[in-house]
Amino acid sequence: MKLPFQRDVHKPKASETLKIMHSEANSIDLLSDKLSAVLRTIPAQQPIVIVCVGTDRSTGDALGPLVGSQLQKQGIEGLHLYGTLEHPVHAMNLNETLTTIQQHFNDPFVIAIDACLGQLTSVGYIQVGDGPVKPGAGVNKELPPVGHMHVTGIVNVGGFMEYFVLQNTRLSLVMSMAEVISKSFQTAFSGKRQWSPTPLVRID
Repeated sequence: MKLPFQRDVHKPKASETLKIMHSEANSIDLLSDKLSAVLRTIPAQQPIVIVCVGTDRSTGDALGPLVGSQLQKQGIEGLHLYGTLEHPVHAMNLNETLTTIQQHFNDPFVIAIDACLGQLTSVGYIQVGDGPVKPGAGVNKELPPVGHMHVTGIVNVGGFMEYFVLQNTRLSLVMSMAEVISKSFQTAFSGKRQWSPTPLVRID
């Protein structure tokens, strides 16, 4: 029994990093709770921009664009989105995209979504935490950091021939992780935040 004054120890704090296997039965619930905790800290007038980093030319690196395309179909109110399968945000246009965001939005809160490589025991895990993601780090590329917070999916093992590993990542894993992430955002944005109109024009 849970008394009214008891704290729910399983409820994530906005500042805590969450790491969970995408196939866990409650993964969407925990991820959406974490995202909701963050959304509650953002002023209603502050634009929220999601940047889904990656490319559909690489199976492992397609996680971001897959999430972006699924979020685009959901049409979430108050959400500004960059990075889909049709219009990906990748190494060649990342700087331009970040410049565009800064020019068109007043003090946006940026959430970065990207694939990453990790240890064998971590493959399939989704992480949500404070701070930016560093695109290209897994394949030794120097790219600008993205986001005030990040959502990353560990799609394969890192440490050796990373570019080849990303190219040979299982599509089924990437698609399953993308579905969990997009559904978590949809749940988090559904009635979790009181939205106010913003004078900024959606340009994506």
